Amino acid sequence: MTTPQGTLLDITGDNDRVIALIPARGGSKGLPGKNVKQIGGKPLIAHSIHHAIDSGVCDRVLVTTDDDDIFAAAGEAGAWTPFKRQRTLAEDLTPTEPVLVDALARAEEIDGPFGIVVFLQPTDIFRKPEWIAQAVNAVKRNRKLDSAFVANKTHKNFWTQQPDGSWKRVFDWMGVYGPRQTRTPLFREDTGIASALRAALIRAGRRTGDHAEVIPIDSTASGIDIHDAFDFYLAEKALEWFETHDMK
Repeated sequence: MTTPQGTLLDITGDNDRVIALIPARGGSKGLPGKNVKQIGGKPLIAHSIHHAIDSGVCDRVLVTTDDDDIFAAAGEAGAWTPFKRQRTLAEDLTPTEPVLVDALARAEEIDGPFGIVVFLQPTDIFRKPEWIAQAVNAVKRNRKLDSAFVANKTHKNFWTQQPDGSWKRVFDWMGVYGPRQTRTPLFREDTGIASALRAALIRAGRRTGDHAEVIPIDSTASGIDIHDAFDFYLAEKALEWFETHDMK
């Protein structure tokens, strides 16, 4: 099933059962064993599992992995782990979309249909459970939406390189400089932090839709995506502060 960009999927047959999908493969090159590495007193993978559970909106929290250690850690953290991912979907260059398609299909074979999928990236641990709840409730509330996700505010200028090698501002208004407080912000899509989408969208091999609600956040810490030793060091230093302060 495929749909062109800009076309709303037929979502009328979907129910409101919610499954959180957390893809976590083994074999990381940047930081070996990162998904089971201890941070904040528990394995990295456990943070995303607990966020999904604590959100109170997920009927199932499933970790899809090919790795024995991640599989065990996920189960201990409270995730549903009815199967392991095949190795062909856990290679270095495997895109996320087919992994989600496979996980949803196998989960539905076991536990029946789901209407809403929460996607969480285990390397993004600077999230609040209420962000997940906001995304799910937005999709439940508005049947015209196919997805909802958080987006981080930025006031930076962006440039793009043209085919002739020259450089051009993404928007002309970025050439007008001024205090941060007076500038028009942009919002960076951060689906791995918190997103909810119609299961039909996942089945179509897509991770976001074109009829979306954006949940704005302004969190520097949420820009820490753990892929190597330096990222992990930053995350360790930031985690205690993040968990004890009210981040919007």
